[in-house]
Amino acid sequence: MRSDPSDTGGLFVGRRPGTAPTRFRKLPKRGGDLRQRFDGSIAGTLLAAMIVLSLLCWGPIPLACLWIGSQVDYLSGSVSFGILIAFVGLFVFLFGALAILRRLDEAWILVRRAAGHDQRTGVLGRVFATTAVICALIFTFWFLIINGPGNGG
Repeated sequence: MRSDPSDTGGLFVGRRPGTAPTRFRKLPKRGGDLRQRFDGSIAGTLLAAMIVLSLLCWGPIPLACLWIGSQVDYLSGSVSFGILIAFVGLFVFLFGALAILRRLDEAWILVRRAAGHDQRTGVLGRVFATTAVICALIFTFWFLIINGPGNGG
């Protein structure tokens, strides 16, 4: 009796359609050494793009949305409309960036596999968590040391 969830596709007695493990008739042909190095460099480039885009989510994108909201407030004379536009812009830009990050992560997995690595999971969660910690440390340093509590200037 197969009762392991990885064998049955979850908590069901039988396997759900489309959840069977992929089986090849023969192993896929590996690229040459030069091709694998090239694919590895593409994977590094995709990882760097993911890091940069993730860092944008923690500072420049929210600041840009606040600036756009302040310009709308100035031009329309309505603070509420400016705040609404800032929130809508923040929603659109952050979720757009997350969608791009997800696609980059999926491409990174494929390129890592092509480079000869047994890559089964993505790196997006680790990249996002690491950039969150880095940006929190930078903000804490700026807030406590550079700006200083009680700094009147």
